[in-house]
Amino acid sequence: MEQIRLGNTVFEGNNSVYLFDGDPTVLVDSGLGTPEARQELESALAEYGVAFADVDEVLLTHYHGDHAGLAGAIREAGGATIRVHEADADLVRGEPAAWEALYATQKRLFEAWGMPDPERETLLERMDNAEEMYSGTLAVETFEDGDTFDVGETTLEVMHSPGHTAGLVSFVMTDRNEVFSGDALLPVYTPNVGGADVRVDRPLAKYLTTLDRYVQRDFDRAWPGHREAIDDPTGRAEDISHHHGERALRVVNVLAERGSADAWTVSADLFGDLEDIHVLHGPGEASAHLDHLVDLGDVETDEGQYRLTADGEARLAEHEGETWPLREGAPVES
Repeated sequence: MEQIRLGNTVFEGNNSVYLFDGDPTVLVDSGLGTPEARQELESALAEYGVAFADVDEVLLTHYHGDHAGLAGAIREAGGATIRVHEADADLVRGEPAAWEALYATQKRLFEAWGMPDPERETLLERMDNAEEMYSGTLAVETFEDGDTFDVGETTLEVMHSPGHTAGLVSFVMTDRNEVFSGDALLPVYTPNVGGADVRVDRPLAKYLTTLDRYVQRDFDRAWPGHREAIDDPTGRAEDISHHHGERALRVVNVLAERGSADAWTVSADLFGDLEDIHVLHGPGEASAHLDHLVDLGDVETDEGQYRLTADGEARLAEHEGETWPLREGAPVES
């Protein structure tokens, strides 16, 4: 297996594409769908004697353009089979109805979050200009959790890892205790939940389950979609889970100070002024936390405004820890 690192000026950190050069020749992810990324990937593959036309399969961790964007070019060159989880498949296929539904949900949520008109218009324009990052119309085959694929030197097992997107997966190398984590587990940044894929219902709850699954599997190494390998995936999953507990406590404190607030206001208190794609990610993540706290009974909502419940206020008055409990039945840290 070879790690190919591609430049990425659109999202944080270089993208990684992973090459299994054998019979079959398989890529995990394909990189950003831009001319610059295509040239980088073609040059990097050539160092191993591989051209786009030689690739038999592309296994995608999820639909985002920086992971699936060049899949179409690779398929066009040699007929490679493109595989993706069924929950992300319609977007990778480029089905107009799927993209229209995604955009409609985004627009509805931008208003529900309280995003101001200027930021909303700028963000929508940016997303309209991002079509080049995707493959367009593309034939794909789907897989589900637990499916396996022979990549020559090992077999990859699909581990559904939703939260960041509905169809995000990890690929477990069954002959060794290692995993391709895509954007489920990153070495520096915490994967965005809530804004990165607005189709996901209760994204924080789903992502916490994904993190719990990583802890239970206790992998020796994770190969992420961005940056370098993670040598302690269990510790990293625990750190991210702790981070979300810290963020939830900040959300609770914002509501305690303000009395009530919408997701845009909470995002501003958490992240400050945002630019570029973070105008989507910030309020999306704030909303994910707020809705999760509603499910836990700590927060209530009415027409986009959130406030602490009486139980939430009582728990906050007694709370002394660094994190807020995010799982049902978890004790308040003290």
